[in-house]
Parts: sequence; C-alpha cells; structure tokens
Amino acid sequence: MRLMRILPIAALLLSPVGVGGQSLLDRPPNVSGNWVGAPGTLYFHFVHRFTTSDAPERKVSNVPTFLLAAGLPKRLLAGFNYSTNSTLAPRFPNEWELFTRWAPVSEDFGAPLDLGAQVGYNNAADGVDGEVSMAKKLGNVRFILAGRALSDPFEAGKTRLAVAGGATLSLGQHVAFAGDIASLTNRDSTEQVAWSVGLQVAIPLTPHTVSLHATNTAVTTLQGASRGSSNLRYGFEFTIPLTLRRYFGGGAESPPDVASPPDVASPPAARTMQTAIKNVSYLQPRIQIPVGTTVEWRNNDPIPHTVTAVDKSFDSGLIQPSMTFKHTFTKAGTFNFFCTPHPFMTGVVVVTAP
Repeated sequence: MRLMRILPIAALLLSPVGVGGQSLLDRPPNVSGNWVGAPGTLYFHFVHRFTTSDAPERKVSNVPTFLLAAGLPKRLLAGFNYSTNSTLAPRFPNEWELFTRWAPVSEDFGAPLDLGAQVGYNNAADGVDGEVSMAKKLGNVRFILAGRALSDPFEAGKTRLAVAGGATLSLGQHVAFAGDIASLTNRDSTEQVAWSVGLQVAIPLTPHTVSLHATNTAVTTLQGASRGSSNLRYGFEFTIPLTLRRYFGGGAESPPDVASPPDVASPPAARTMQTAIKNVSYLQPRIQIPVGTTVEWRNNDPIPHTVTAVDKSFDSGLIQPSMTFKHTFTKAGTFNFFCTPHPFMTGVVVVTAP
C-alpha cells in the first residue's frame, strides 16, 4: 500500500512540459514490441483497467499497472511493471515483472524493419519470460508481430509459448486506431485468446500520449497480455517521461561526443544523408560527412524542434512534427548544433575535406 501512495506522487514529479516519451501512436495497447525510449530518460506509464460485475451489484473493480523504466545506451530499456492484482496464481495479490528490452535494428536508422527482444522475471509465475518482436511501417499502418516464451505459473519448470500481433493505423499527427491479438499456442478449454482495441491520442505540443481502449486482459506484463478472459475491461494508459538531460549536463556550448552508429557516417560518394529527431533526442547526435553532403533532419516527435548551429551558420527554425530540414555543408569543419526550445538536445556535424 505504501507503493500505491508513492507512485502517483512520482508521476506528478516526473511530468515537466517539453520532455520526451514513447508515443502510443506507434503500438497497440497490449504489445510494446521494440520500444526502448531514449538514453537518459525515465518513463512512467500508468495503465488502469476496469470491469463490472453482473446485476444487481454491478460493482466496478479496477486493476492498475505501473511501468517505470529507464532508457539506456545501445538502444536498451530496463525497468519493471507492477500490477496490484494477478490472475496467474491463486490468492497472489500482486504481480511484478522485472525486464530488460533491446532494439538492435530500427527503421529510424534506415533498416527495413524494427527488431526487438525482451527478457524478464515475473514473480507471480516465479520464472523467466521472453519475447522477440518485429515491426514494419507501411504508409499509415505500422504492423507488429511477436513470439513469447513464458514460464508456466502452474507447473514449475515448464515453458509455454505464445504468439501476438497487432497494428496501428495513423489518422493524422495526433490520433491513431490500434488493435492486437495474442494466444497461447496450446490453450486449454479454460483459456481464451487475448485482445485489445484502442484509440491512441497524442496531446498536442506535449510528449504525452493517451490510450483509451477495451480489452479482455487485466495487466500488461508478457504473461498477462497473453491470456484473455471472459471479462470485458475498459481502460486507459497515460505516458509520462522525464528527460534527465534537462537537469544534468548537456548545453548548447558543449555538445556530447557520442559515438555514431555504424550507419551514421556517409561514405565518400554519398551526397545526402537522412536522420531523425525522436523522443526529444537527435537520433544521430554525432554525424561525420564529406564536404558537399546534404543532411536532412526529420522531426518524428509530436512537438516542434530546431537544428540550430552554435556559430549561427544555419538555423532550421521550428520544425513541426513530420516535417524536415535540410542543410548542405560546403566547407570542412566541426559544427555544433542544438535545439532552441530544448537546449539540452545537442549534437555535432564533423565535415571532412574530400
């Protein structure tokens, strides 16, 4: 109960305007897939699901689930899900899922699809669970598929398999329709397919997103999202991020010397390279290119950003969501840049002579 009192207070403390978080427009309610956030950012997600009993009582019962996780370097996310109720074991009051998630391949860096993996420990099942996932965006639709290996909560040492899939349909910059379905591969007569359907909404000019959904699952752990029930539940999810770079280090005058991913540096023959802004971060904060190369930044965040040179040699002005800014580098040198509304966002372009 003490944790129940602390977590809502933490949510208020972790909600300053202008910080970055995961957009629920990228995933359906029960399948997180390869979402790993951004390094140096803490994430708090609040999921609440309600059900009602039959007449005459028609009692409303609710099950909250809290996610608290930290974005780490190398496209890692580590944290936990905590639910106040569990259906995995008789008379087991709570459910904890401690997890680490990795996204080694991403469309944000030019890959043809997204790949992710998660491993964790669920205390109610008293065992290790895992998931591998892949996702692909085609036009306004993002598809996601996942395979899961789950500890059997009812028989020690046994592993059960599950499959899941879903999609989000973008209806504009701030609204998407989403749905998913999951099932144990060897369901018995008492187990049902899990599903959810939701309206995902981004709050304009903020990094926060909300999901309003219906589902037949109670919690969002891998175990809970793989097992359906006969109870229809209505719920919501709200995302709250805290970008630590806002408070610790990082200024316009001292951009980070971050090693570039292997695909960041353009080969000598390349004249144009594309990069992105997402989760209130430059996805490639260090770019190395030859003279004459054009760099294009795309804003994949729901809030405006800029790409502004410290020496004032270029300035994008506000880049609105889904829009781009291009600049051609015609001379060799090192060009530090930052985001005017979010000066903790910094980067550098190193231009080499041919």
